[in-house]
Amino acid sequence: MYSSLAEMVDAAEQQGKPLHDIVIMAELKQNRRTREEIWERMRQRLLVMRRSAEMGVAQPVRSLSGISGGSAYKFWQWLEAGNQPLSGPILSRAVAHAMAVNEVNAGMGCIVATPTAGSAGILPGVLLTLQAARGFSDDDLVAALFTASGIGAVIIHRAHVSGAAGGCQAETGSAAAMAAAAAVELLGGTPHQSAHAVAITLKNMLG
Repeated sequence: MYSSLAEMVDAAEQQGKPLHDIVIMAELKQNRRTREEIWERMRQRLLVMRRSAEMGVAQPVRSLSGISGGSAYKFWQWLEAGNQPLSGPILSRAVAHAMAVNEVNAGMGCIVATPTAGSAGILPGVLLTLQAARGFSDDDLVAALFTASGIGAVIIHRAHVSGAAGGCQAETGSAAAMAAAAAVELLGGTPHQSAHAVAITLKNMLG
């Protein structure tokens, strides 16, 4: 896999390909699986993300201790009743789905660590909300997940995604950066623009 964003972007621009294709090609070099097998494995991860996001807003999901949980469901019901927070419908629904996945995680449900369990809700929250708002296909989201995974791999290579090692900003900051790059590509952005989205997101997460 690539060791820097610059290297990924240069490869994409030189080959005239989106970032997700560059990541898939790098994955093919490291594994003995076919492109179809790699794609299907990522598609299965998307299905897990969707199930956990939908579960958390369909019913209150509480942690085993009972201390936390149910907030995503309450927020979603409030949104479905027609209320509009200042952040607008897209961001608010992304937040609700992100909370839902985190609550399913706390309730010992099945989630996809992206890049960690603690930050698992951010990427599906962004991608699933954009799909609902803009009509993207599941294949579009699978491609975006490859872009996000490439960004995550670079961050792991150069820094931390562990909260124990780098604080909560390492977890949520990495997840937000992955989601930003994926969202930019989904919306037609260039590899260079996706890299800028990563940089802007990480800078705003530091503190």
